[in-house]
Amino acid sequence: MTRTNVDDPSMPFGLLLSIATSFWLPIPPRRVFGFLCDNNTRKEWDMLLNGDVTEMTHIASGKEQFNRVTLYHVKGSESSSSQMIMLQESRSDPTASYIVYAPIHEGCANAVLGGDDPSHVPLLPSGFAILPDGPIGRGLGTGMAHQADTGGSLLTIALQVLVDSTPNASLSMGSVSEAHKVLWSTVDKIKQALIPRS
Repeated sequence: MTRTNVDDPSMPFGLLLSIATSFWLPIPPRRVFGFLCDNNTRKEWDMLLNGDVTEMTHIASGKEQFNRVTLYHVKGSESSSSQMIMLQESRSDPTASYIVYAPIHEGCANAVLGGDDPSHVPLLPSGFAILPDGPIGRGLGTGMAHQADTGGSLLTIALQVLVDSTPNASLSMGSVSEAHKVLWSTVDKIKQALIPRS
C-alpha cells in the first residue's frame, strides 16, 4: 500500500510504502514478545540497524517488564556521523502483544524533550503484533496466563518506509523489491533466532 503525504507534519512528507505479512511460530507468545523487546537481541532481527542500541529512558505502563514506552539511542556505524533515536512502545497481556517503533532524528527528539510541540515530529512507525495460536482455555492450567507461556504464536510484521521525499514521486518496482527484501529478511532472521534447529 502506498500513500503520498503532502500536508501531515506528523509523518514524513513524500511517497510512503507500507508492507506487512503474518506467519506462525512454534514459540509461546511471551517468549516471542521478550525476544523482540530486548534491545540486546535487536541486532538479530532488525536488518536496518547499523549500530549499538542503548536505552536512554523508559516510562512503565504496566506491571509486566516490557509494558512501557522507551527511548533508545542508536549509535551509527563508525563511518556514519548520524545519530538516531528510536521511540518504542511495547505492551503485552495474555490475549495479545504489540511492539511499535519509529526512528526519530536526534534533533527532533531533543526538541520534544525540551518542550516543543510533538505533533510536528515526523514519525513512520513499524512494528509487530503477536497473538496466541489457539483459543484461551478455561480449565485448570489453561487460563490466560498459561496460554502466553505455551503453544505457538501468530506474528504479524508491518513496515513503513519513505520511498521518496518528493510529493510527485512514483513507486518503482525497485522500491517494492527492496521493501520485500527487508520484510522477508526480518522474517527469516526471527525464525532463525527463535526456532530450534533439529
